[in-house]
Amino acid sequence: MDIQSVGIVGAGQMGNGIAHVMALAGYDVMLNDISSDTLNAAVHTIDRNLERQVSREKITAATKAAAMARITTTTTLGDLGQNDLIIEAATERESVKQAIFDELLPHLKPSTILTSNTSSISITRLASRTDRPEKFMGFHFMNPVPVMQLVELIRGIATDSETFEACKAVVDKLGKTAATAEDFPAFIVNRILMPMINEAVYTLYEGVGSVSSIDSSLKLGANHPMGPLELADFIGLDTCLAIMNVLHDGLADTKYRPCPLLTKYVEAGWLGRKTQRGFYDYRGEVPVPTR
Repeated sequence: MDIQSVGIVGAGQMGNGIAHVMALAGYDVMLNDISSDTLNAAVHTIDRNLERQVSREKITAATKAAAMARITTTTTLGDLGQNDLIIEAATERESVKQAIFDELLPHLKPSTILTSNTSSISITRLASRTDRPEKFMGFHFMNPVPVMQLVELIRGIATDSETFEACKAVVDKLGKTAATAEDFPAFIVNRILMPMINEAVYTLYEGVGSVSSIDSSLKLGANHPMGPLELADFIGLDTCLAIMNVLHDGLADTKYRPCPLLTKYVEAGWLGRKTQRGFYDYRGEVPVPTR
């Protein structure tokens, strides 16, 4: 199947990044969100990030203008139905994702491929709620999308080869690398990454090290570009907790038990950079550890 148009559900950090790379690669993009303010902010962010690429001479001004012209926005979810490929990039809650697919189904053309950018939820289970499990798969981008080179492609138990090959061709056209993952909780990247972050939170919780010492140790001792707690703030502590719960529930192994301190931060609404407080306080000129 030749994919030419892409509908994206959710105009947040992931959604606007996906729209950016899709439009730059030549796809017609329709970006949807329930909030027109979020859509306007997303278009502004895409414009700013493309301009940064122009200033670094990675793309030309004409390429930027052409990419921006390919992006349309809508607050009506059903408008996405005639696109060749739909990527759901809403919040990491299964009930929300299922509600989105339920609302989309009556508007889809028969050939439309449905995908989810979920970082951990069962693709097989999401697909089973639709009328096209064979045309459904996981399409997991890494954050920030314009920068990160990996895309995880996850087949559900019913995903057919034609759907996989069509999505793989999209990843190739984006100039990114596809990693094929089996449909088990959190797939590859987050199956490895999130327990490391959770263990870093336990290390803080048990008083083994402070926020700064834990992050410095991994940056300088393991050559990580960001410390695990800094990275957790960047991802969002609510997302980290949601993925740990998926791992714990799906694999029934106590090694995936979310740290109580992570739960406490989420309950406090300290979700990281997006709320200005997490393991660091971002309200001043320089981030300051909160513990």
